[in-house]
Amino acid sequence: MFISKKIITGIFLSIFLFLGIGHLSPLILNVEAKNSETYKQLTLFGDVFQRVREAYVEEVSERNLVKSAINGMLANLDPHSSFLDDEDFEDMQVQTKGAFGGLGIEVTMEDGFVKVVSPIDDTPADKANIQPGDLIIGIDSEGVYGLTLDEAVEKLRGKIGEPVIITIRRGKKDPFEVEIIREEIKISSVKNEIFDNIGYIRLTTFSQQTTPGLVKAVQSFKKELGDNLQGIVLDLRNNPGGLLSEAISVSDAFLELGEIVSTRGRDGKDSTHHYSRPGDITNGLPLVVLINSGSASASEIVAGALKDHKRAIVLGTRSFGKGSVQTVIPLPGHGAMRLTTARYYTPSGISIQAKGISPDIEVKVAKIEPIDFGIVREEDIKGALDKNQDNTSDELSENEETSLGKEIDISEASQDEIDFQLSRALDLIRGASVFSNLKKQ
Repeated sequence: MFISKKIITGIFLSIFLFLGIGHLSPLILNVEAKNSETYKQLTLFGDVFQRVREAYVEEVSERNLVKSAINGMLANLDPHSSFLDDEDFEDMQVQTKGAFGGLGIEVTMEDGFVKVVSPIDDTPADKANIQPGDLIIGIDSEGVYGLTLDEAVEKLRGKIGEPVIITIRRGKKDPFEVEIIREEIKISSVKNEIFDNIGYIRLTTFSQQTTPGLVKAVQSFKKELGDNLQGIVLDLRNNPGGLLSEAISVSDAFLELGEIVSTRGRDGKDSTHHYSRPGDITNGLPLVVLINSGSASASEIVAGALKDHKRAIVLGTRSFGKGSVQTVIPLPGHGAMRLTTARYYTPSGISIQAKGISPDIEVKVAKIEPIDFGIVREEDIKGALDKNQDNTSDELSENEETSLGKEIDISEASQDEIDFQLSRALDLIRGASVFSNLKKQ
């Protein structure tokens, strides 16, 4: 069906015509001036729309033209605003429930390329060693430069079991290709383990499963260790975020009172504040939070709240810095739009956006190797006093291991088995436990 330029212009005119009715007060004149400029811009859109329909080298459906225009308008606002058609909207709703199909990576756009925020644990991307900060510059031998984020993500998707080849640029290294088999992604958002008498909880994402899983993990620690539980390590590394409600709930689980996070929109009055309720599920046990450059959004809210309230020591490297709020606005019959409407602020009033959360103790990923210094002790010196007496070094070593926890035997462990940041976190809690016991004596 042919739609003339006059009809399109008439539609736009009718939308704004009623604003010019009535007495012309200064306020109305100001509104009319703004609406006049808006009308001119919409007329320009109508002109371009009509020219494309009439003169483009190939016929393009009106639906695709409008969808592309909407995508372009939102994508140019910031990397996180976008249009979701019916299928994308349905996929997003499934993801927040903890099960979806794909590669298992959280991505954003940077300089026209797809940037990996974080791979999700135990997904195809994670197993293929995709790392935070990687730039995806090609998908199946086709460049991604110039594509919107949604278009690039659509190319990464496909049938379960089918391979996709992505071209990665990592730092200053030459680009390389990685083949990944698409799988159905079933996220277990909470993993837990016990290191000696310290509880370790890894949150891979913030879905509807997260808070119940966290509470269950802490309960299991208490049941197994009782009063011997020394503290908790909460690992948020490479956690790309998720539901705001879950970030608030996880923070609330460790806080007695106080603000968790606030959001502020364009209008200074348009702000919201979220507060914790009384009750700490760990009863004040030492808490260390691990973060890195792959910790984004909801992860940063949790780390920021626990840091500002001095409830936890934050250890690792600066987080990603995704501190903007996206509101999903359903468009009945057309999917939805994801629009950035506010910024997140920590309880101390610091914006997370583009700054991230700085750790209390910076610990970078390190390579640990044994070095033989040819150590000489007192007993090795000829004629040393008490050299020939029985010593209790073996007994002392055993006692030290009991009080400080098992040491990692780096002479036998491979580099992949050594998590230096986690080791430092465990040491912090061991130290706090030893110090607390000393004060009781």
